[in-house]
Amino acid sequence: MPLEFSASDDTPGFGRVIAALDDGACREIIAILEEPMTVEEIAEVTDRPLSTTYRKLDCLTEAGLAKEAVGVREGRHRTSRYVANLERISIGLDADNELRVDVDHASGAEIWADLQGDY
Repeated sequence: MPLEFSASDDTPGFGRVIAALDDGACREIIAILEEPMTVEEIAEVTDRPLSTTYRKLDCLTEAGLAKEAVGVREGRHRTSRYVANLERISIGLDADNELRVDVDHASGAEIWADLQGDY
């Protein structure tokens, strides 16, 4: 069965993105999300408790830097995997000389290709 991304058309705010990037645990998680991983896999690789891993993933998804993909395994159990959702981040000034952050998200084709797997 194909995976579905949780829907969010909101552009994350500057503060939210900067807060996620300022957090060492969030940066560590982004660095390991080269392929979709479950929360348990992420916690094991980063050597962090599940509760911390869930909080950091919430921070990353709210900032638009990671996406949650939901698949269905045998027995109709849902399982979530997370994947990095950025190719580049740039910070600059807008027309009103206010700081702004632009996140270039991974193209949809690359994400879908990476999410073919054992679901």
